Amino acid sequence: MKFIFSLISQSGEQFVKYFLEKNEDVITVEMKDIFTRFANDVIANTAFGVQCDSLIDRENEFFLMGKEATDFRSFWKNIKFFVSYFIAPKLSELFQVRFFSKEVSDFFTSLVKTNIQSREKHGIVRPDMIHLLLEARKKGLKHDESPSIQDTGFATVEEHDFTKNAKKIEREITDQDIASQALVFFFAVDDTFEIYGGKITYEGLLGMKYMDMVVSESLRKWPNTAAVDRICTKPYTIVAKYPDERPLHLEKDIRLLIPIFAPFTVTLNIIQNQSGLIPKDSAMKTRLTLNLTHKNFVLLYFIDFRIVPVQKTPIPLVLCKKQFNLNAKDGYWLGLKRRSRI
Repeated sequence: MKFIFSLISQSGEQFVKYFLEKNEDVITVEMKDIFTRFANDVIANTAFGVQCDSLIDRENEFFLMGKEATDFRSFWKNIKFFVSYFIAPKLSELFQVRFFSKEVSDFFTSLVKTNIQSREKHGIVRPDMIHLLLEARKKGLKHDESPSIQDTGFATVEEHDFTKNAKKIEREITDQDIASQALVFFFAVDDTFEIYGGKITYEGLLGMKYMDMVVSESLRKWPNTAAVDRICTKPYTIVAKYPDERPLHLEKDIRLLIPIFAPFTVTLNIIQNQSGLIPKDSAMKTRLTLNLTHKNFVLLYFIDFRIVPVQKTPIPLVLCKKQFNLNAKDGYWLGLKRRSRI
């Protein structure tokens, strides 16, 4: 992860440089678009061994293919997703139903195979996921010829898992608490930046515990997906808590769709309890990489910019009703205003 972090930082510095070179007091941006492009470049760099700049080359092939792979606006694509993963997964596997188009599958498969062949032929060593997979293959890892594509970051879901054995709630968090914590966060950013000589290091970022809490809580309140799926590994019963409820019996191998986005009160206990804060993912290495990506993106921008509302900023935020995943109806329009550091 330490070596991969250097690749993430390269993409982050490349992005910040792009905006620093703009001679504008406030730069109006659609945050989902620029973060998607940043994540695209990080995934290309760390998982596929490809370098690209999606802010300058806005229509590069890697970005367009990744965008098509994660586009859930199509009605039939959503139907195929639910049938393949929830309704009849074994039947879909039997008939080799493709969730991704052949063009997308062939592009990423060819990209990886060509990259591997080039590295083995020329003895190239690069600290990324392909290198880790090549090292693992030497130890007996087999290639999966299944038609389904395992995600490498594009379709990863951030899961928000709250502990079942919650301690006694002390008190609710007020707006004043949040404002005070925000000030602590900004001081922590500048302090870490100065301690490590104006550079963002792997050790420095991991040492920012409050940064981890900010990113985790943001993903908890505004997750990038409406639900996650899980498979029961053994029979389980959810006991009824209230008189008007019935116990729910879950059989082994049953697939569940668990909603994430739901209203509930944030408490001090949740913030203090790490198991209730850290977003988890089914693939640990992917989760760690994405977590570092989120933090690196946030830290880099808060060093040089302030996030400010602009004329196009939707207040309050209106969610889109036509997509399964959570998304703003008219986009996340905000302004980047350059900071003056003393």
